[in-house]
Amino acid sequence: MTRQLLWRLLTSIPVLLGVLLVGFLMLQVIPTDPATIIAGPSGTAAEIEDIRRQLGLDAPIMMQFWFYLLRVMQGDLGRSIINNAPVASELVTALGPTIELMVASLIWAVPLGILLGTLAAMRRGQVFDRAVTALSVAGVSVPAFWVGLLLLQFAAFRWQLFPLQGRGGPLWTLNGLHHVALPALTLGLIFIGPVARMTRTAVVEVLGADFIRTARAKGASEFRVVTRHALRTALIPVVTLIGLQIGSLLGGAVIAETIFGWPGIGRLAVGSIVSSDFPMAQGCILVLACGFIVVNFVVDALYGLLDPRIRSKVR
Repeated sequence: MTRQLLWRLLTSIPVLLGVLLVGFLMLQVIPTDPATIIAGPSGTAAEIEDIRRQLGLDAPIMMQFWFYLLRVMQGDLGRSIINNAPVASELVTALGPTIELMVASLIWAVPLGILLGTLAAMRRGQVFDRAVTALSVAGVSVPAFWVGLLLLQFAAFRWQLFPLQGRGGPLWTLNGLHHVALPALTLGLIFIGPVARMTRTAVVEVLGADFIRTARAKGASEFRVVTRHALRTALIPVVTLIGLQIGSLLGGAVIAETIFGWPGIGRLAVGSIVSSDFPMAQGCILVLACGFIVVNFVVDALYGLLDPRIRSKVR
């Protein structure tokens, strides 16, 4: 298992380099010159050219990317063009709220999705099963920004049950929970559907396996058969889906943080791109790419815990 995880870690390096290259090239097509922003409206052409030379913007694009990689490998992500603060410190400050939002979204959406999918599989063909299927399709189809705007309109503005925007404090405080409720609900609602649908499909397939029939023949109750035998095996594809959906959740967090004014990586990325703060935008891309890699690494590690056969194959 350790060898497999190490191999996964090594293969993630080219993926990370490719993401950094694509993100770097995409930022180059933005029709704004960072040197012009730094010089301000009163900057002369000579001052702008001098700033471009100091920042290395006069070099070829691939040479600029090479210099950027060298700085990243040394732990230097540059300084923000807008506020002249180190990019690394700004990212660390914004990373905490984003992790809080992800935890607040997953801590209730994943168990609820697995529960709904399991109950639907146990009641296959009944009204509850059809209702869960309809809910799953709706969860996949409804965009995050639409759910967020509806919650903002009714729960925050009209009914005044929750704050409109901002972060009230850490997740473990009452004020923090009050502020994170709507963003977490927005992301969680679009997460429940795919998890419930995959859980139902996986559990229905496992319930027809030979070892399930053997457990029933031994007199095990249906609840024990599902929870102790079927669900653990069925969780393997569910964990894969959750890992992929967490990647999509990072993209949804950009929308949710922008709508609700949540001071996380997503909002920081949008603001830096709009203001042409290239160093900050590149740092946000790096953090999001690393988030994808970490999630996939954790999913691979969970495979061995859920299925001992995977550990035995690797040894």
